[in-house]
Amino acid sequence: MTRSSIRMQTLTATDPRRRALLAGGAVYAGFLLAGAPAFALNVDQARNLIDRAIGEVNATINSGKSEAAMLNDFEGIFTRYADVPTIARSALGPAARSASSAQMAAFTEAFRGYIARKYGRRFREFIGGQIEVTGAQPLKSYFEVSSVAKLRGQAPFDLRWHVSDRSGRQMFFNIIIEGVNMLAAERTEIGSMLDRRRGDLNALIADLKSI
Repeated sequence: MTRSSIRMQTLTATDPRRRALLAGGAVYAGFLLAGAPAFALNVDQARNLIDRAIGEVNATINSGKSEAAMLNDFEGIFTRYADVPTIARSALGPAARSASSAQMAAFTEAFRGYIARKYGRRFREFIGGQIEVTGAQPLKSYFEVSSVAKLRGQAPFDLRWHVSDRSGRQMFFNIIIEGVNMLAAERTEIGSMLDRRRGDLNALIADLKSI
C-alpha cells in the first residue's frame, strides 16, 4: 500500500462517502453524549496515552520481526489502547441492535483481529520511519491527539487519534490518517460485507477471522 492509497479524495457535500464519514462520527458522538459525565480524562492524560501507544507502534514497525509477529504485536496494541467493543458496535451499525449478546461478543473478538491485521499492515508501511505526537486538544466530549508520521523518502503526513474515557478506561476510539476516518470507513466496509452475506452475522463473523 502506498501513501497515495490512504489519501482521501476531496468530497462534495452530496458525495455519499462524505455522508458516511459524517454519519460515522455522529454515531460515536451519540455513544459519548448519551449520559456522558463531565471530563475525568484531561488533555495531558490523552496525550500521554497516545504517546505510549505510538511508542509501542514505533518499536514494532522497527523491530525487524516477521509480518506475522508484527501483526500479533499490533493486535496487542489495539487490545491495550483501543476501545474495540465500542468501535466494533459502531462498525456493525443497526445490526448490532438485533444481535444476541453471544453474537456481539463473537463479532467483537473477530473484529479485533481483523482491524489489528488491517491497520497493522498499514502501519508496516512506516518501517524505517517514526510517528511523533505534536499536540492535543479537547473536542466536545473527547480529546483529539495530533501526530505526524515521518517516513524515509516521503513528506511527513498527519495522523489524529480520538481519545475518551467513556468506556470506563482511557482509550482511543478512532484514527484519522490524512483525513481518512477509521470509524466511518469501517462502518461502511462492515455494512457492505454484511450486505454481501445477506445480513448473516454469523457468516460475517466466520469470514472476518480469515481476512
